[in-house]
Parts: sequence; structure tokens; C-alpha cells
Amino acid sequence: MNRVAFSIFGIDIMWYGILIAIGMMLAIVISSREAKRVGFDENSVVDLSIFLLPLSIIGARLYYVIFNWDLYSQDLSQIINTRGGGLAIHGGIIVGIIVTFLYTKLKKINFLKFSDVIVLGLPLAQAIGRWGNFINQEAHGGPTDLPWGIIVEGQKVHPTFLYESIWNVMIFALIFYKRKNKEYDGQLLAYYLVLYSLGRFFIEGLRTDSLMLGPLRVAQVISLLGIACGLIVHLILKKRGKDGI
Repeated sequence: MNRVAFSIFGIDIMWYGILIAIGMMLAIVISSREAKRVGFDENSVVDLSIFLLPLSIIGARLYYVIFNWDLYSQDLSQIINTRGGGLAIHGGIIVGIIVTFLYTKLKKINFLKFSDVIVLGLPLAQAIGRWGNFINQEAHGGPTDLPWGIIVEGQKVHPTFLYESIWNVMIFALIFYKRKNKEYDGQLLAYYLVLYSLGRFFIEGLRTDSLMLGPLRVAQVISLLGIACGLIVHLILKKRGKDGI
């Protein structure tokens, strides 16, 4: 497929960017409705998004650049050339959590309760965004003979974008169902951290374009940390049986 959806005044608009934007907007709509349901001002989600979305994209870019520094150190101007590719979701998630925490402190609202609202639409947004990898013919796995493999440069490979997209839809379905009978605030965040990290750990092992730190795949290391953090949050808050940290 052509990576370019259309052009405006000579500027190419990429399908990847369109899909990411669609995912983000859908996540905002879902989280806004959830905010209203649990007693927050639904506009609080939009207010947060004004800062959260651009800062998360910057975080995703910086994360990618840091672990590809040998490449970008040769031409620093390429650091801001996001149109050339290079966003890492883990960087966006980390920055997103930090920004949400600071926002809740500023507004004096419960971080854990609000984080459950914000995280609700995230896996669905990720599921949609992953199809941009299919259009770009990137983020795929190694060779496979499985019937659902896709052809990239004449070779049949694992469609890891599809694996992660399906996994994220399943996560969304679970936390969307769980949202009305939570045991504690922060539970959806904990579930997301554990489940997304678990799926990403195994899917990353199939990919051929992993960011590396020596012999280690960075995404797998971060995924293990995400699983540990999610489990710790779950165990502590469930034991306390009350809101807040």
C-alpha cells in the first residue's frame, strides 16, 4: 500500500499519522464519557489531552532516539524528523503516566481514579495505530510458514502488528468490562500495565527491528518492568482496600 494518504500544498499526509490521530481521538471520546460516568468533569480529559498528546509523542520520539543514538548522533537534525519514522510506544506511556500524575496533583484529584479513566481508551488507540505498521511494511516479525503470514519484500513473515493489535483489543474489552466493578482505584491501570507488557514481551521476541541495549531487546526489558510494576500496584492497593497511594 502507498504510505501517503493524500497531499496538501505539497505536504504528504501519511496513513500512519491518520491512524494514530483516529486512535487518539477515539480514546479521548471513550475516556471523556467514562470521566462523566465516575463523577469527573468530562472536559478534564480534553484539558489533559492538550498537554498529554504532544508530550507523549515527544516522549515516544526521545525514547526511540536515545536507543538509536549511534544513528542520530551522526546527524542531529534528524532527531526532529519524525516523518522519517521512529516512535516508541513505551516512551509515550512513561511520559503519559508522569503528565497524568502531575495534572492530578495540580487539579487536586485522585490520581489512581483518574488514571483508570485515561487508560481506558489507550489499548484501543494502540490497536488502531498498529495498522500503520502494516501500511508502512514495518515492525514485522521473522520468516514464517503460518497461513496468516504476510509478504514483505518477497518473504512471508509474522504479522506482529496484527498480533499486538488483536491483543490490545482484548485488553480494551477486559478493562472496559471491569470498569464498573473495580475492587479499587488504579485497578485498570494495573491491569493494563501487566497485560500489555505481557503481550509485548512475547511479540517483541518475534520482531526483527527491536531497539537493542547490548544483547537485550529494550522493549522486553521495559515489559518485564511493566509487569512487575503492575503486579506491585495491584497487590498493594488490593491489600489496602482503599483508594489512593
